Amino acid sequence: MVQQVAGARRVPLNRDRVLHAAVALADRVGIESLSMRTLAQELGVVPMALYKHVANKEELLDGMVDVIVGEIDPPETGTAWKCAIRQRILSARRAMLRHPWASRVIESRPHPTLVVFDYLNSVVGMFRAGGFSIDLTHHVMHALGSRVWGFTQEVFPGPPPPADPQQQAAVFEELARRYPYIAEIALGEAHDNGSVVGQGCDDQFEFEFALDLLLDGFERLHQQGWTSAHPS
Repeated sequence: MVQQVAGARRVPLNRDRVLHAAVALADRVGIESLSMRTLAQELGVVPMALYKHVANKEELLDGMVDVIVGEIDPPETGTAWKCAIRQRILSARRAMLRHPWASRVIESRPHPTLVVFDYLNSVVGMFRAGGFSIDLTHHVMHALGSRVWGFTQEVFPGPPPPADPQQQAAVFEELARRYPYIAEIALGEAHDNGSVVGQGCDDQFEFEFALDLLLDGFERLHQQGWTSAHPS
């Protein structure tokens, strides 16, 4: 009787449960510690049980990306193209902030999944619905780059400064001596560590600042009837 009750309460294993458990595990222990074995332990099954739902680790990672992309809010109907795209990309950024490992996994995927294509297609579609030509839309998507996923590459990569105040002061002094202009930028403004996407990436203000510059520029080019054949 006890075994029957336990069996009745067991949640059946399926692909969706496997993928969501993998995302939760990566959030907790880091993507480097995620393996088929650790995921099986998390789910209380033997590793072979996972292969009924994902063929291998690469398919697992593809599916995890799909879960993250599924968290991005859909575009709001009846909203002007610039506002709609801004909302969509900032929603993508919130997803990246919830899962700091996701940007690295997205960059590592050799082939987009159908879910990824659906997301990109929707962003392209918002530009096209806003009246953008195919030519201009092609180039603005290149300009957005990884920003369309809510993250960017930090222009000043490097390890965090030492925790010890004296060592930190020495590091900053040496930085200012050797690279005065970089020091002006690095030390001139405080950055919010709480809004970082992954290690070394920009904070929320910097992200929105650049995104708004791009969107304003796209709007100006659209209004001017810009084409790559006649960029002037």
